[in-house]
Amino acid sequence: MTSIHTRLGCSTISFRHLPLPAALDVIAGLGFTEIDLGALPGVCDHVPYQLDQAAVDAVAQVVTRSGLTARSINGDIGDLNMPVDAEARIRRDEHLDALVRLAQLTGARAVVLPCGAANHTPVRSLSEDVDLVAAELIRAQDSAGPCGVEIWTESLHFHRLCCDLERAALLTERLAGTSIGVVMDFSHIVASGGDPSDFVTRFAARIAHVHLRDATPGNINLSIGRGQVDFRGGLKALADVGYAGHFALELETRDVTDDQRPRATAEAAHLISELI
Repeated sequence: MTSIHTRLGCSTISFRHLPLPAALDVIAGLGFTEIDLGALPGVCDHVPYQLDQAAVDAVAQVVTRSGLTARSINGDIGDLNMPVDAEARIRRDEHLDALVRLAQLTGARAVVLPCGAANHTPVRSLSEDVDLVAAELIRAQDSAGPCGVEIWTESLHFHRLCCDLERAALLTERLAGTSIGVVMDFSHIVASGGDPSDFVTRFAARIAHVHLRDATPGNINLSIGRGQVDFRGGLKALADVGYAGHFALELETRDVTDDQRPRATAEAAHLISELI
């Protein structure tokens, strides 16, 4: 059987039902050497939302002991298209600072932030909301950059404000002139009715990382091989534009039981490794 490609990691979101130490043990046991660390309240609680220094240190120690390399911290500091008052601004900045410290301690290259609230309807207007998301991402970059940590955003997320290719393009246009990277997620693209190869054509120069999961239109929660994603075509498109970054299985799937999840992850890892 093909070994797991060195550029393919596994998000801890894939094993969000387990405590972080157990999730890392499973991931390492499957043969992965790299993780994305899930820090998404309500989705994956491997990183506490209330991140004081003690919590940051505790999570970092667990990751370090695992022997796994962290590629990114997949976090959420609030709805970036929602205007905040002075008090909320302080809380948001403190949360970002904690995630950046966690990235530093774990050696993660980047903190990943969402493309707006988990709602397709703008708070004000689409243009104003996307303006605000871009401004908040740039503010985060200005804070994280001096610490040696990049900011990436999942610019197309089926359940959030920038839910399709056109909205992803609006956000990416506003990030021109910055070094903010884009995370490409095959499942969100297909769930929104898009084509991964089209996403690559549009955003090739900004793609910094890739998430992998299967999908059908309207459904992002399928194991690889059970949906309609053309992984071969999408991965070839990435190779053709010279993408040299890494990939992560983010298997937030609902078509296998938790007991079946390690085997499904291993099967996905070997299938994708053959295509990279």
